[in-house]
Amino acid sequence: MKEIRAIIRPSRLNQLRNALHDIHDFFSLGVCRGEGFSAPISRHQTLREELTDFTDKILVTALVADDMVDTIVDVIVRECQTGMPHDGVVWVVSVEAAYRIHDKGTL
Repeated sequence: MKEIRAIIRPSRLNQLRNALHDIHDFFSLGVCRGEGFSAPISRHQTLREELTDFTDKILVTALVADDMVDTIVDVIVRECQTGMPHDGVVWVVSVEAAYRIHDKGTL
C-alpha cells in the first residue's frame, strides 16, 4: 500500500475530484488547505519577497494499492497541470499498515 501526496492549486481540486471519482476501486481523498511558497524558477533573480509570498495551496492525500499508484499519479498530474510554473508536486510514500477506525479492519 502507498500514500500519494500532492500539493496542488485550489482551482484544480474539483476537477481532480471528478477525475478520481471515475476510477474503479478508488475510495477516498483527504484534503488540507494551507499556504506555501516555492523558490523562483530562475535562481539568479531570487528576491526575498518571492520566497515569502505565500499563496493558497491544497494538500491532497490518498491511500492506494501498489498497482494503482501510476494511474492515480497520472490523473493528478493531468488534471492539475496548467503549464505554468509552480503547479505543484506529487510524491509517493510507502505505508506499512492502515486500519479502519470503526472496526480496526485493515485497508
